[in-house]
Amino acid sequence: MSVCDAAFDQQDAEVVCRELDCGAPVQVLGAAAFDQGDTQMWTQEIQCRGDESQIYKCQISFKFTPKNCSYKNNVGLRCTEIINVRLVNGSSPCSGTVEVLHRGQWGKVCGDGWDLADAAVVCRELDCGEPVDALSDAQVGLGSGPIWMNNAMCTGSESTLKKCESVTWGFQGVCQSKSAGVMCSGVKLVGGSRCSGRLEICHNQTWMSVCDAAFDQQDAEVVCRELDCGAPVQVLGAAAFGKGDTQMWSQEIQCRGNESQIHLCPTSLPHIHNCSHDNDVRL
Repeated sequence: MSVCDAAFDQQDAEVVCRELDCGAPVQVLGAAAFDQGDTQMWTQEIQCRGDESQIYKCQISFKFTPKNCSYKNNVGLRCTEIINVRLVNGSSPCSGTVEVLHRGQWGKVCGDGWDLADAAVVCRELDCGEPVDALSDAQVGLGSGPIWMNNAMCTGSESTLKKCESVTWGFQGVCQSKSAGVMCSGVKLVGGSRCSGRLEICHNQTWMSVCDAAFDQQDAEVVCRELDCGAPVQVLGAAAFGKGDTQMWSQEIQCRGNESQIHLCPTSLPHIHNCSHDNDVRL
């Protein structure tokens, strides 16, 4: 049923936005702001206090007699559309354990059946580019709160995790794989702060150090952008943040400087340099 704008106020809007996990109401709109409906009209006045978790828990008035209520008076609502997915305990803003917001509380996603297609949707929703890895046993951390979601079965093309088919909310069963996690960004800085440290790149699910001879200012622009760390201040060689213990990246990175992620940059054939962990690039 459609709801008449005369039967709906700010307190009702608070509850609807909360129930839909859409933050706070920005504007209550009348006069069929989002086109006229073709359903029956709701004939009772909704009387929410504003703190209810769902609209059906609000009181209603049977004394309400709508005047001039037609499809031209359908109520519309605009909420703030808060972020419903986040990554925690990761090495960068685009990697970590997946948590979803459901009914005002953050919770985990069961890792059973979690795959790269599911990870791709999370990466897209968070504007983190392409997925590098889907972590089904939460190597990045266990997360917190209840398990809210199971059985996502995304195709990989959805814009948000909530649009994936067969999503089970409020999951109460046994989760064999702990929490789901993703790695969207295949780059991290270690040994320093979130925005400074020794550069490592993930390739084929293996973290590798980068030789300072294979890295320049344009490459640094992309790494800082990908990590949401602003502009590069200084590119450092000679193991400025300590020596790594990973494999060495064997190709020269050739970014133009305007790419959104390092994996979008061209690379050359393996280059020949005397590269060891003494030459790990720092940023």
